[in-house]
Amino acid sequence: MRSLAFALALLIVAPALAADRLYLNGAIVTLDKRLPSVSAILVRDGRIAAMGESAALMARAPETQVIDLGGRTVIPGLIDSHIHAIRAGLSYATEVHWTGAATIAEALQRLRNAADTLPLGGWLIVAGGWTELQFSERRRPTQDEIETAAPDHRIYIQHLYSSALLSKSAVEALDLARNGALLAQLKTQNDSGELKGWLSGEADAITALFDLLPRPSREQQIEGTKAFFRKLNSLGMTGVMDPGGYNLPLEAYGAVRELARQKQLTLRVIYSFSAPAPGSEFDDFDRLTKDRPLGAGDGYLRFNGIGENVTWGMYNNDKPSSDDKAGLARVLGLAAQRRLGVTFHWMNDRSAGALLDVLESVNAQSPIADLRWSIAHLHDASLPTLARMKTLGVGWLFQNALYFRGGAFVRQRGEEAARVSPPIVSAIDKGLKVAAGTDAHRVMSFHPFVALQWMLDGRTVDGERTRDAREIPTRLQALEAYTLGGAWFSHEENERGSLSVGKLADFAVLSDDYLTIPVERIGALRSLMTVVGGKVVYAAAPFEGREE
Repeated sequence: MRSLAFALALLIVAPALAADRLYLNGAIVTLDKRLPSVSAILVRDGRIAAMGESAALMARAPETQVIDLGGRTVIPGLIDSHIHAIRAGLSYATEVHWTGAATIAEALQRLRNAADTLPLGGWLIVAGGWTELQFSERRRPTQDEIETAAPDHRIYIQHLYSSALLSKSAVEALDLARNGALLAQLKTQNDSGELKGWLSGEADAITALFDLLPRPSREQQIEGTKAFFRKLNSLGMTGVMDPGGYNLPLEAYGAVRELARQKQLTLRVIYSFSAPAPGSEFDDFDRLTKDRPLGAGDGYLRFNGIGENVTWGMYNNDKPSSDDKAGLARVLGLAAQRRLGVTFHWMNDRSAGALLDVLESVNAQSPIADLRWSIAHLHDASLPTLARMKTLGVGWLFQNALYFRGGAFVRQRGEEAARVSPPIVSAIDKGLKVAAGTDAHRVMSFHPFVALQWMLDGRTVDGERTRDAREIPTRLQALEAYTLGGAWFSHEENERGSLSVGKLADFAVLSDDYLTIPVERIGALRSLMTVVGGKVVYAAAPFEGREE
């Protein structure tokens, strides 16, 4: 056992000792290299006032309210660096969620349970975040199965941005048979063209189909946002970076702004604006950012710049024209002039050079390294691409899309490409700034520990091993990507992402020890207590009743 003298030697104390709360007897992973692990944290006014050994802090602050952690592991609050949290929250309260369902029977039961709470004829909507590979049956449900599960309700099931399944009553309610323009973009499973079974199409078509569904009311949007953020809190999340999206209109930010105004946010939300409409990107961003500098907002809702759709001509376009590149360069010139952050949606390394060419041309006119711009996705990033990004000071936001789609990636690109995709360790070794996330909730689950497990074992949802040991990070590297990584891209590495004196008291008490449990159990980790700014925003047994 460590002596009291040794404990005092490890103690780091801020100038004042008055504290709101003292957390004792924990296994606290700080991610602060000066003091990697401690057993106690003293919190005052939402920040860490002192860290060290339990006996030392207890002796110096005997009157403080004490929470005994019982030896449990504590980590800095997780930050998803690329999650469509604002959009997900709008409809979370009016959707059925298949995240984590292990069988089709379990998924159908969730439809039944939801149907019991709705009036006849109500809508049951599964908006994504699942894949047939998570089901033991390794297939999708059929139209007959969903209608049998909830025969008196209208049902819409979306898979990624590629297909959707509707009940007959849903097809009739949306009057799809009369929507010739949309039908022309969709394919059916049968040759007759009858609107039966799964409908498939490009992302624009599936988005247009989803947009026909009834919209949640303002009250439902606010309640859904609160419920979704609480769900993220239950998984140790204390912050998100929301990249906007081509299908997130400006009015969609209303719910999160209202909660911020009411001081009811339980997550720190860093948000970006995507281009509202094609053809007017420069003028729109000029207007939107004229009086909104980087960091505008408060500690719970802050503006971080533009993206992920910066210009429509350079979004999901592997063969951009010279005009597309010129349009992007003009917008980026404005962003550089106003010192804004930028994040880019880019999927394929084969065309990443087109984006980097534009970035290099902008950088030649106005250096961008200190702006902390980022490229998201790019799962197959090559070493030359990473090197060009490093030279520019552009970082990489990687997500666990290959957890769902790894098998398809192998079939499309081959096993050798899959073994090094995404090249997490190579990027870290190059000194590239990286951060982890999920891209939830349409295309991926929002569970951060599922993403962390995938980072550490390279296995897909159905157990197929893809990435090999060359690109498997250590547990601390993975955790840093999910904490300090996101904090860096929002210019907050001195405020959060690790636990040290003076930083915000954002942390999570885990259900098991992330550092030592078998890697295959990491995905089942949960938070027993999540603290944001010193406030307990989520608590489960044995800490229930402590939420504030």
